[in-house]
Amino acid sequence: MAADRVRQIAVIAAAAAAVVGAVVGSGLLGGTSIARAAGGALSADATLVAPAGPAFAVWSVIYAGLVLYAIWQALPSQASRARQRVAGYWMAASLLLNAAWILVVQAGLLVLSVVVIAALLVVLVVTFARLIARPGGTTADAVLFDGVAGLYLGWVMVATVANVAAGLTAAGFDGFGWSAHAWGLAVVAVVALLGCALALWDGGRLAPAASSAWGLAWIGVARLDGALPSAPVAAAAFAAAALIVLVAVAARVAHRSRPSRRTRR
Repeated sequence: MAADRVRQIAVIAAAAAAVVGAVVGSGLLGGTSIARAAGGALSADATLVAPAGPAFAVWSVIYAGLVLYAIWQALPSQASRARQRVAGYWMAASLLLNAAWILVVQAGLLVLSVVVIAALLVVLVVTFARLIARPGGTTADAVLFDGVAGLYLGWVMVATVANVAAGLTAAGFDGFGWSAHAWGLAVVAVVALLGCALALWDGGRLAPAASSAWGLAWIGVARLDGALPSAPVAAAAFAAAALIVLVAVAARVAHRSRPSRRTRR
């Protein structure tokens, strides 16, 4: 159908825009890197919940997966599949929001970047929910759809919290009298709660748990080995990362041990 072909082209175009945005955000084309953009508000030492620089290597894996997904979904065999139809435009929207976020940060519009990344998180949650509601059943689905979307969602969840903290700090938020360490602990606790809730909801899918735990672990590293140290926040971040993985594994085991509907009949 023509509508399917339009959707496939839209995803390809959005993926290309996201890759261009990533190159711009890296500073390879002469622009300011994300870590130095917006006055360094998103650098590893800007807030107590900012991940260390190496954490962002996960984007290489995510972008590679997104490019492969875009190519795969454009195959004739994928055009009319229900999964592609219900999630394709949502994935395209996430790719465009990704590129938009980079451009907004490059422009120094930190408050707007919070709005954009929050919208990106909502879009990814909807995408993931649609994929969960329609299991794929193939290796390509597991890797290029569920796996890539899961990694994307798990990382953006951590990035959203870090972005909000950066925006509040840059705006001069005084923390209502709480210390920065107390706020750091509270934020890490929120991320842990969200990560565990996601693991329970999605039946213990490992991709989102792994990427959110990765982000938390690098928050811990930054607080031990950066210019803005905090032993309590570091310990909490490492513990939260471990907890999310443990909950995901437990949820996965529990989900797989449940008898199927066919077995119960």
